[in-house]
Amino acid sequence: VLFRSLQSLISKTVGELETELSHLGKPVSTDAGGKLYMIMEICRGFDQIYKEHLDGIRAGGDMIYGVFDNQLPAAIKRLQFERHLSMDNVRKLITEADGYQPHLIAPEQGYRRLIESCLTSMKGPAEAAVDAVHAILKDLAQKSIRETVELRQYPTLRAEVSTAAVEALERMRDESKRATLQLVDMECGYLTVEFFR
Repeated sequence: VLFRSLQSLISKTVGELETELSHLGKPVSTDAGGKLYMIMEICRGFDQIYKEHLDGIRAGGDMIYGVFDNQLPAAIKRLQFERHLSMDNVRKLITEADGYQPHLIAPEQGYRRLIESCLTSMKGPAEAAVDAVHAILKDLAQKSIRETVELRQYPTLRAEVSTAAVEALERMRDESKRATLQLVDMECGYLTVEFFR
């Protein structure tokens, strides 16, 4: 009887210790290569969760689609193209563009200025769309960090991953804004004869 009670106590204690060990996580390697491998595995886990959010496996990535499907078109519709395309403004732009030389066939410079002014007004909504996507990506990064179980165990690593993600997204936002504004400028600079027809 004593043997069985000891065996039962040992089994119970072993079970409690195994439960506690599972809560503590995997053992940390003592060598630098093992630690680096473990950190890389945790970062891959975070990366996979973030990717799942973007791909729609987990919730959140659809909000990016919403920016381009709803927010950007609505912002473009709010632009006051009627003001740009009013007869008074068209007449003024054509007169200013042609100067003292009347146009022979079509007032191309005036049309160019008119179209450029409309396209340039799209810079604001385009930049706002970049900012909206950036905010969503930052939220998804923080959500992914919270969902990465292994990062809960290492608060310093969690803070470093969060900082690295935010810095990378800030850098990408600035690059995206530059590229977006360049695209608008390129559209303004590439007005072909076909465009005027």
